[in-house]
Amino acid sequence: MDLRIFTEPQQGADYETLLRVARTAEELGVFSAFFRSDHYLRMGDGDGLPGPTDAWLTLAGLARETARIRLGTLMTAATFRLPGVLAIQVAQVDAMSNGRVELGIGAGWFGEEHAAYGIPFPKERFGRLEEQLAIITGLWRTGLGETFDFEGAYYRLTDSPALPKPVQERIPVLIGGTGPTRTPALAARYADEFNLPFVSVDETRAQFGRVRAAVERHGRRADELVYSNALVVCVGRDDAEVARRAAAIGRSVEDLRAHGVAGTPDEAVETIGRYAAAGTERIYLQILDLDDLDHLGLIAERVAPQLG
Repeated sequence: MDLRIFTEPQQGADYETLLRVARTAEELGVFSAFFRSDHYLRMGDGDGLPGPTDAWLTLAGLARETARIRLGTLMTAATFRLPGVLAIQVAQVDAMSNGRVELGIGAGWFGEEHAAYGIPFPKERFGRLEEQLAIITGLWRTGLGETFDFEGAYYRLTDSPALPKPVQERIPVLIGGTGPTRTPALAARYADEFNLPFVSVDETRAQFGRVRAAVERHGRRADELVYSNALVVCVGRDDAEVARRAAAIGRSVEDLRAHGVAGTPDEAVETIGRYAAAGTERIYLQILDLDDLDHLGLIAERVAPQLG
């Protein structure tokens, strides 16, 4: 099982905090990537201080201040950026990281953050996402010296030089969600990885099955994609430490055990094993207390070695 660290900075974290988490994840040696959300407004109670950080500005900084760990988003909102601009940004950060970037992209869903920062929130977002994926991947695939054109319902590109090119031959694209029809079809066309956020083992098994079938209908092998989950994590050496960590993030131990990777290291391994049996190959461990670096150390020391 591949373990990655996933953060939610809009809840209240500055760049220096994210840098400490990313460097710790890299130094521990068992986490393959540092990912962050792409949001501009806190969810739930609290003031969100010191305020939001931009996902791709953050990753650009981390690209220069880390060396091994991969970097990406769960998920960049298609409503936040024009597709041509996003293709340039991601390709540049890929170059800055020497080829360690991955692009998770979704349609965008949090209307309040759009209203708070004056970002348009169109009704038809899935169609825009489809066109963004066609444009971004098309720009990256276009050969040097060639141009890229696109005529869609929402975007039009004419005589684009399709520059710059990423360092990686193919930047991995992550698509996710629980939609039963359109989402699997979109993943079949564009995804290198399919991700499910915060769902049960049974839901995971069912949606992975739909995606695998869609991929094969599209003429690809189902195992060309990586299948992953994002799950909140709360691990402690004993029940008291689990309870302390749960309280720090405002969650109950019972809820975390039911819907996340929670409990003692052995309990966490058992939960991860159930997801593995449902087809999960990679888990993004959502870390909500970004000051608790000992939490990452415990997972690296006591959970990761049991996963093989």
